[in-house]
Amino acid sequence: MRYLPAWELQKRIAARVMANVKEGKEARHTLLLLEHYPVFTTGIRKSDYTPEVEAQLKSTGADFHRTNRGGLITFHGPGQLIAYPILHLSSFSPGIKWYVCALERTVIRTLRGLGIHAHTSPHTGVWVGENKICALGLQGRHVTTHGLGLNCNTDLQWFTHIVPCGIPDKGVTSVTQELRRETTISQVEPHFLKAFAEVFKCQLVFS
Repeated sequence: MRYLPAWELQKRIAARVMANVKEGKEARHTLLLLEHYPVFTTGIRKSDYTPEVEAQLKSTGADFHRTNRGGLITFHGPGQLIAYPILHLSSFSPGIKWYVCALERTVIRTLRGLGIHAHTSPHTGVWVGENKICALGLQGRHVTTHGLGLNCNTDLQWFTHIVPCGIPDKGVTSVTQELRRETTISQVEPHFLKAFAEVFKCQLVFS
């Protein structure tokens, strides 16, 4: 799915969730799972993404979009499980810090189910050793948007065009690279859904 249609979909769902809450109805929290065409996105933290840099990144064949999420630049593309939880945050917890930690725990449980030992670090996201396997970028005022990208069988060469999340001297990895066998999104997704339901203490209804 292209990035902009996915963003428009998130905004429509978030508006519906907020309207439901204001009207005293069931919030109808939503978890979107999808896969993007190649795209570089930046967050609200300031950095020098000049028109020249933007043109250079677009020359790789990827799209480029500036967003209102937290964090710096990252890549999304084929082979990466994208999760956009659209939640009325105070229904789960009063704070964004809890939410970030909950998403990180969800990914760590997901990877544990696949036989990968992952951890957090002072940097946001989920790591295997010194390599990031999952990036987080969130917007969490009242209703959450944006989310995470978990590298399953992503072509990691895309990340050589940027400093992922603005963290120099760190690498990136994927489920496929860690397990040393091709592992697709469809193989990872059931583990992610199970972990999400456990961490957020919710029942998932598919539609």
